[in-house]
Amino acid sequence: MARLINLQTFTDSRGNLTVIEKVIPFDIKRIFYIYGVDDSERGKHRHKQTVQAAVCIKGSCKIYSTDGFGEEVFTLDTPSKCLILEPKDWHKMYAFTPDCILMVLASTYFDPDDYIFEPYESVKEIHSGSLLKSEHYS
Repeated sequence: MARLINLQTFTDSRGNLTVIEKVIPFDIKRIFYIYGVDDSERGKHRHKQTVQAAVCIKGSCKIYSTDGFGEEVFTLDTPSKCLILEPKDWHKMYAFTPDCILMVLASTYFDPDDYIFEPYESVKEIHSGSLLKSEHYS
């Protein structure tokens, strides 16, 4: 299931410095930003292999996640929180503040065949065990 991790942050009179080092459980292959979002929902998918780490570097947003067994809503509202989304985590991002910038680090390069949009299909795959056969878990 998706999980929040706290990023190491150093604070002094000059401000804050947050480090993303040795806490992300994968090699980073892609980085993208989501910003300027209206009242739309983003994401609404899971992946076959990609692991993602989401950090809201400005503003805030919510991320709903389900792995087919449980569900949770995470609020990302500080750059020192990082949400790890495993391939099995069907997720959607929503409730973006107007100033929100959501940075996502991904374990794979973009591949349209890696996306599964139907949330019920992800549950079927989890319960059938086919997810456990993916390269990510071997």
